Amino acid sequence: MLFIGRGKQKAPRPKVIKAFAQVLAVTANKAISVIALANLSTYCKMKKRTPPHQWTFPSRFRARAYGWRGSKLACQRIREAISEIKKVYRKDPILGVEGAIRLIEKMSPAFEQIDTSSGALGIATYNAVETLVKLISEAPADYQTRDQWLDRLWTAYQADGYGLLDNLEEHWGELCGFPEVASRWADDLIWPTKLSWAEEVRSYFRGTIACLSCLCAARRYQELMELLELAPYLSWHYRQFGVRALVARGQKAEALKYAQASYGLNDPKLLIDQTCEDILLSSGLAEEAYQRYALSANAKHTGIATFRAIAQKYPHKDKAEILKDLIASTPGAEGRWFATAKELGFYEIAIAIARHSPCEPKTLNRAAKDYLAVNPHFALDSAWSSLKWLAEGYGYEVTGLDVLEAFELASQAAEKLGRVEEVNVIIGKIVGEDKSPGMFVKKILGSRLKMI
Repeated sequence: MLFIGRGKQKAPRPKVIKAFAQVLAVTANKAISVIALANLSTYCKMKKRTPPHQWTFPSRFRARAYGWRGSKLACQRIREAISEIKKVYRKDPILGVEGAIRLIEKMSPAFEQIDTSSGALGIATYNAVETLVKLISEAPADYQTRDQWLDRLWTAYQADGYGLLDNLEEHWGELCGFPEVASRWADDLIWPTKLSWAEEVRSYFRGTIACLSCLCAARRYQELMELLELAPYLSWHYRQFGVRALVARGQKAEALKYAQASYGLNDPKLLIDQTCEDILLSSGLAEEAYQRYALSANAKHTGIATFRAIAQKYPHKDKAEILKDLIASTPGAEGRWFATAKELGFYEIAIAIARHSPCEPKTLNRAAKDYLAVNPHFALDSAWSSLKWLAEGYGYEVTGLDVLEAFELASQAAEKLGRVEEVNVIIGKIVGEDKSPGMFVKKILGSRLKMI
């Protein structure tokens, strides 16, 4: 019997060959023999041992592997590790979780010497933990396997002395995977939690939030609410689980009141507003959610990102109305919305902002330059508004080049529109009322205006 294959292959095991030889000896049908040989080939390929995955990231997360200025490199290594773990997870979730837990175990020892004052590493580790928690929670695993994962994660969390894994505790109920597992953890953690909250003790227990999370995941809602009543002070980090419990029980009105009563001096107003907004939206009260929480709950780092977040949640609202509400929500700082209005094509609103509220001159110059050919009216208004605020003393690290650029752009736009004399009069008035430090604008443009 010949076993024909492509390339170099290991010979089939003798027992397997003997078994198939017996099958072939029984039948004389060549077609069946060919099928048997094909099945043998498939069987051998299935039995071929797959080499274990060789993780790349662990060697880059040795203890104290990064120095004082290693924040940027550490953030890059975290992204690379997450990418590798996700790639493996798609093929083998259990192996992917093994990588996720190894990364969590190694982050704190590897980063302990890094200067974290910039906040970049804190954000990177926070996002990494959020991603890894989701992978671990969704992985198909039995009770025994999940218990082993939880033990390793708990050890890593307790050993973290730098706060890099703090958000791991908030998801402990999710990590348990099963209500029964969460209930067991809650039983273990509830007594030290009560003890740390006792009036005669008043100590910190690194497991309180995990206890509350497990009670919520185990659906022991009444016990959770009773435990929260023992808390020595109001804290959203504790009370968020009470809100979740009330929502899970269908008591959304009570959940909203409970959340609103959670505002404190050091509590994250943004997170509380987001929770209240979600409750109202899930109750079908979109208009009330918009009026009360939309503007504060969707605040982002840039104006355009804030606008898009609100517009996506409230598609029934007019976009111009949303923008006007955002502008009205920042009295005295309306100028920050100029770029947003320009980007969205609301040029009239943008010009109104530039004329009546201080704007960054460099932003106005850039707008005038970009729209000089396609919208000279907008470019002209942007350019002379830039001169106006420069003369008022506004602007960050402005130079004479910024003043000259605004003047040249205004002149070019005026020439396109046939309004040269009118614009020269306006610019002359702006320069004549110069209030910039040392009459900076007048010194730059005085000689040019005399030549006109």
